Amino acid sequence: MYQSTSYAILIQTKSARFDGMYISSSDPVLSFRNVGDNKVLIVGCDHKTGKEASDDDKYKMLENVAESLYKDAKILFEWQTEDSITLDKIPYIGEFSSLWKNAYVATGFKKWGMSTSNVAANIIVDKIIGKENKYEDLFRATRVDAVKNRHEVKNMLSETGKMLVLDKFKDVDEGVQNIKIGEGKVVRVDGKKVAVYRETKDKFHFVSPYCSHLGCDLTWNNTAKTWDCPCHGSRFDYTGKSIYAPSVKDIET
Repeated sequence: MYQSTSYAILIQTKSARFDGMYISSSDPVLSFRNVGDNKVLIVGCDHKTGKEASDDDKYKMLENVAESLYKDAKILFEWQTEDSITLDKIPYIGEFSSLWKNAYVATGFKKWGMSTSNVAANIIVDKIIGKENKYEDLFRATRVDAVKNRHEVKNMLSETGKMLVLDKFKDVDEGVQNIKIGEGKVVRVDGKKVAVYRETKDKFHFVSPYCSHLGCDLTWNNTAKTWDCPCHGSRFDYTGKSIYAPSVKDIET
């Protein structure tokens, strides 16, 4: 699997709202949900975690969408999270391994957690009580068909190889003074690669540019102000604190 990051805002409006939930059919994919009490949830602008992207503020993009629909939109909350995506885009649900009985897994929901978690609960309950479930084979966690998606497999192998090996030799910009306030960048300090975040004119945060999980090169997420790992989805705040698994250790400062 690989990890994908999405962004969300919750707005309040007195304008006429809709019932239900809607999702767009064009990029960037956006979903809209009426959550009651004059509030609307807008989610979207997803991207592969750790993928080097533009410095566009994803929250600002969602705010612009909200304001185009509701002139009185008041932004209440903003947040982001990750989700696991399987290579064939179908969740893994069922026995974790044919060699390990009574251990079950449910993952790779591809951002459809509320509906797919219900499917997973029914399949796993049926497995436990020995009842046949007609959807069991579709979501079988031990299937190998997923790796037939050669495009995604190639992307994952290429990305991991790049971050584990090739980027170790990539030249980087010199000097921390070129970093803008509120921006993070990997630079070379005294001949050594360092990940640097500039909080104010004179306050910098220096951390290792390598993930504490398996050592992949980290990239800067300008919207969330985090250092993200493209290999396995680990994420760290700008002080180096681990905030998303699979990393369990902070990165060195």
